[in-house]
Amino acid sequence: MPEFDTAHVKSIVLLGHAGSGKTTLTECMLYEAGLINRRGTVAEKNTVSDYHELEQERGNSIFSKLLHTKWRGYKINIIDTPGYDDFVGEVISALRVADTGVMLLNAVNGVEVTTDIIWDYTEQFKTPMIFAINKLDDDDADFDRTVAEAKNHFGSKVQVVQYPRQQGAGFHEIIDVLRMTMYKFKDTGGKPEKLPIPDDEKAKADELHRELVEAIASNDETLMEKYFDKGELDEDEMKVGLKKAMINHDIFPLFCLSAERNMGSGRLMGFIDNVCPSANEMPPQKTIKNEDLPCDEKGPACMFIYKTVSEPHVGELSFFKVYSGCIKSGMELENESTGVSEKINQLFLVEGNKRTNVNELCAGDIGATLKLKNTHVNNTLHAKGRSYELKPIEFPPPNITVAVESTKKGEEEKLSQALHQLREEDPTLIVEFSPELKQMLIHAQGDMHLAVAKWKIEHNFKIEIKFEKPRIPYRETIRREADATYRHKKQSGGAGQFGEVFMRIEPWYEGIAEPHGLNVRGRDTYDLDWGGKLIFYNCIVGGAIDARFLPSILKGVMEKMHNGPLTGSYARDIRVCVYDGKMHPVDSNDISFKIAGLQAFRQAFKDADPQILEPVYKVEVLCPDDLTGAVMGDLQTRRAIVEGIDAERNFQKITAKVPLAEMDGYSSSLRSLTQGRAKFRSTFSEYAPVPYDLQRKLMDEYNKTEKEEVV
Repeated sequence: MPEFDTAHVKSIVLLGHAGSGKTTLTECMLYEAGLINRRGTVAEKNTVSDYHELEQERGNSIFSKLLHTKWRGYKINIIDTPGYDDFVGEVISALRVADTGVMLLNAVNGVEVTTDIIWDYTEQFKTPMIFAINKLDDDDADFDRTVAEAKNHFGSKVQVVQYPRQQGAGFHEIIDVLRMTMYKFKDTGGKPEKLPIPDDEKAKADELHRELVEAIASNDETLMEKYFDKGELDEDEMKVGLKKAMINHDIFPLFCLSAERNMGSGRLMGFIDNVCPSANEMPPQKTIKNEDLPCDEKGPACMFIYKTVSEPHVGELSFFKVYSGCIKSGMELENESTGVSEKINQLFLVEGNKRTNVNELCAGDIGATLKLKNTHVNNTLHAKGRSYELKPIEFPPPNITVAVESTKKGEEEKLSQALHQLREEDPTLIVEFSPELKQMLIHAQGDMHLAVAKWKIEHNFKIEIKFEKPRIPYRETIRREADATYRHKKQSGGAGQFGEVFMRIEPWYEGIAEPHGLNVRGRDTYDLDWGGKLIFYNCIVGGAIDARFLPSILKGVMEKMHNGPLTGSYARDIRVCVYDGKMHPVDSNDISFKIAGLQAFRQAFKDADPQILEPVYKVEVLCPDDLTGAVMGDLQTRRAIVEGIDAERNFQKITAKVPLAEMDGYSSSLRSLTQGRAKFRSTFSEYAPVPYDLQRKLMDEYNKTEKEEVV
């Protein structure tokens, strides 16, 4: 039997903006529980959580880490997450398997942009949430302002459970309005002295206690009746009410901390084991078929893979949560997504980079296993003879793209394998080879995300790579009608080649009238893979060209649309009418008419007022009010059209249309401009004409390249 049953396992995720103190709080929790005998620090690069070489080099968390403590009869799984939004995938996957979130707010900076972004995901998962205001010992700490911002951003459901008697350098006393007790800490932190609330704090504490009791009672009819009868709720009644309200997302209790000095962490852990829900107290998980899967250790075995990591000399480590039944070492499970049978050879409890073998993990618990054959993030493994597939994690789309290549020739296959492995570990990193651009592309959340990918490729796979600006997928089209005639004639002894084509091309648009002055005999519509259409008309009369040669003419046209006349980009939204021509009884063949069709199209295209189109993206930037002007000024240097500015919570959301060609380096520029206080999302919007001077420049560059290739 496992050491802890489902009711005594709590899984929490530590959340918050970079620098809010998540890793430091993790050290406090491990220290308070006696798992470590000395608290490490980020500065000394000796924390249990930030063990990775890259994290120690950069001084911040990059990967989510699983740890656990044993605290007063409970096991608490802790997932420490990174605070930069570039690594939001790590946060989302951790939120997916946590029973409670602890959102750390920096008492100096208040609610920051990343906090707001993370909050959207906690709402999506309906994760019960605790707020903890950290760094109350900082000289610039402002508890009241931070609470006000939290209420403005996340609503009146934020309820103060603790407040500091004083803040700044003298912070060492916390008033707890749930227990109506004052905790007084030594300068070294640790276990506090419990004291009565001082007379000068009584009125404030009573008022906050009343607000908390009323909030708890208002979410439970039974407790409301007791409150009306007695005018009070006892501590046990408040705990029951708080748990229910947290599960329903009706109350978000707020605590006080100085993780740096280990003040308040023990009380927070006590609240987690006493009040926060276990997995079996949360609503059942939903399967893809919208069926309920109760968290019951006596139920059928079922686990969900939320993260994978490739470890040198070890292999792939798969992190999972058990949602039903018990998973035992040696058990065979079925992967619902692939149908593959997987044997669970080893089960581990994880403590940062340390693993401890266990024989069994039951519903509600989180652990890891090694060397699954064909199982990936978002896969569900279950007992044979069952059929469960839990809803997958939905990861956000990427924000930036770079082209990647090895600095050495002949390493393309090796690089491809490395990129595939990275994609396995990080679903927010998308890798593709673009036949259009003839480049290997990496789509990522931001430049820090890319920097980590580069580091992994160079250190783990020993491949030197370089990132380059990806080519822009321009499109070409026309703005007016044009006719062209092309005769292909070639004689070199024996049968020759002959084909002559008369062609009209026009810009196509929805609802366009039938061609004027032509006898339409056939019409085909082609939806192009790259967007837009080609409409191909047969308008030949009198048998000037045999119908059997029309597919060859079409093939020539399509070949040139793959490699547009202006820049070699794809062409789109064109109507082609073949209305006359000539053929030879001996020399005419498919190749002759393909060449004639291609050249007629090319010639007509250049006479039809051709236009280069560029991809334009919708960009939404979320930033503090005082940075709006600077952000807008930077956007305007990028040929952006600002469409609007709206208030979103306490931030300003700037919406703009920006050409993709101008988005290079935007992630790092925005971070530098705002000191990391702004966030953006970009999505493809449309194709739009490029300015005239840019069109000339692009055509000149292409013509120069073409000439060089000919030479």
